[in-house]
Amino acid sequence: MGDIWLRAATVQDQPAIRRIIWAAHLNPVALHWRRFVVAESRGKVVGVGQVKIHADGAPELASLAVLPAQQGSGAGSVLAWTLIHSTAGPIFLRCASHNEGFYRRFGFRTLTPQEMPRSLRRSYRLVTALIDLLNRFGGSSERLLVMGRP
Repeated sequence: MGDIWLRAATVQDQPAIRRIIWAAHLNPVALHWRRFVVAESRGKVVGVGQVKIHADGAPELASLAVLPAQQGSGAGSVLAWTLIHSTAGPIFLRCASHNEGFYRRFGFRTLTPQEMPRSLRRSYRLVTALIDLLNRFGGSSERLLVMGRP
């Protein structure tokens, strides 16, 4: 697998960021390259992540994704720790329920709607209703989680 190196994204990383986000089926909105940290292995971008600051000031660990061939290499964990430690105070994230265990390793816990920052509570209610509808037709039990870390 090779060594993993982290660095701040550059304008030239925009295509790689978009490609990795789309491949991971993550929300492709608000992918501002200046907020991203990228993980490289052998000169190739293999993982990405950012911290978005919402209008109410809530920092969100977002767009964390690693190419499938590099999953298990530690790139996702190194990105997560780096982004968490670059943020003062609490940090939040939204994820599919199948990713809950991954984020618990970093001290995140699932929040109730009352514990969520206002900006994340609004989107949580809307997306949860949509996911519930899709689950009825698709037979899935996936859920959206909002998690927080003190």
